[in-house]
Amino acid sequence: MNLTHFIEDIIHKHNETLPFSGAVLVRDKSSVFEKGYGYANRSEHILNRTDTRFGIASGCKIFTAVAICQLVQEGLLSFDTYLKDCLDHSFPEFDPGITIHHLLTHSSGVPDYFDEDVMGSFEELWKDTPMYSLQSPTDFLPLFQSKPMQFAPGERFSYNNAGFILLGLIVEQRSGMAFTDYVESRIFQKCGMLDSGYYRMDQLPERTANGYIDQDDRTWRTNIYSLPIKGGPDGGAFTTVCDLIKFWDALFNHQLLSPEITNRMLIPHEQEGEQTYYGYGVWILKRDNKIFKYFVMGSDPGVIMQSSVYPESKIHAHIIGNINKGAGMIAGKIDEVIEKI
Repeated sequence: MNLTHFIEDIIHKHNETLPFSGAVLVRDKSSVFEKGYGYANRSEHILNRTDTRFGIASGCKIFTAVAICQLVQEGLLSFDTYLKDCLDHSFPEFDPGITIHHLLTHSSGVPDYFDEDVMGSFEELWKDTPMYSLQSPTDFLPLFQSKPMQFAPGERFSYNNAGFILLGLIVEQRSGMAFTDYVESRIFQKCGMLDSGYYRMDQLPERTANGYIDQDDRTWRTNIYSLPIKGGPDGGAFTTVCDLIKFWDALFNHQLLSPEITNRMLIPHEQEGEQTYYGYGVWILKRDNKIFKYFVMGSDPGVIMQSSVYPESKIHAHIIGNINKGAGMIAGKIDEVIEKI
């Protein structure tokens, strides 16, 4: 089945009501659909292409999970290692029973630095903490390290950015490398992801899209003051749809992890909805009690993405945008088409 016609139709219909800005790449056994939409730079009218680099927000939590799994594979950690035995930092209110497994599966109960029940917008964080001051995982600690636990470890699933900050600190302490250096050398370079990195927002390289926040009055602004100046363990890497193909291929071909550790990472550990589960840094969607797709997704001001791999059909669908909406809607329509195959 050639998906090209279906993908073009999905995006054409989507653009009639909500123009998408970003890049889409869908690969099946017989064809590859790849195309850019909208502008990487609206002021200069520079178009998005499939080799344009985009921020992917929380979509890069899977890189943090792979980094931890590599350390486990090397015998430097286990999934049952306690957080209290990993870091020298003080966490006076944290439960001593928190393990690496709890952090990887959002079941640790640690307090998050962005409380969606209290804050209406991610940008509210920067009222008291300048975004330009957050340049490493350690810089995030004052935002949550002395707060009380949300629940006991293992009690339930609750999506949590701070837990992945802690995982990044563990990578640094056990590897002796800065977190972003570790991922760029041990994951990106190993996969051949030459257009991926943790770039500073004020030092973006060539072919990198600006993230755009559209206002109600039809004006817009970029997201340079809306996000931490440099990404880290919980989000903020930049990549391309082509590099996402390389990452998933390397993961499934065991270039990053052994088959045993890869399987541990990709099995459902926590249930989040009726058919949605979470592994280690990766979402898992089931249909008829079988894994329908693995996916990662991210959303920040001026950033939207969903990257999916369908294990049965071997189809890839990678969608990254430099606006606030669209990737999830397009991905949902692609799911509908693939379900009928």
